[in-house]
Amino acid sequence: MSESGRPLILLVDDVPANIDVLAGILRDEHDLMVATNGRKALELAHGPRTPDLVLLDVMMPDLDGFEVCRALQRDARTADVPVIFVTARDEVLDEQHGFEVGAVDYLTKPV
Repeated sequence: MSESGRPLILLVDDVPANIDVLAGILRDEHDLMVATNGRKALELAHGPRTPDLVLLDVMMPDLDGFEVCRALQRDARTADVPVIFVTARDEVLDEQHGFEVGAVDYLTKPV
């Protein structure tokens, strides 16, 4: 939980419009951190405020969501933080891979 007592969610997507949609749904009852790339997501997740949940896009430049999820799982500080992929990739193999790297759920866009 964040300092406000509300769950802290890390939203990660390289498309600002997608972040706006998720933030619009979540902001009334959750505190939010936002990253538009994988490196920033890891920086925020490993910062002073560990998120309670990560909503993570798969297709991003630099580090894709699968790589970010693996990195979160490898770090003791974030290994127990649930990751839900929210992505346009809707192939069964993509979903299977998402679970293999540690996601607890896999949702396809549009949400």
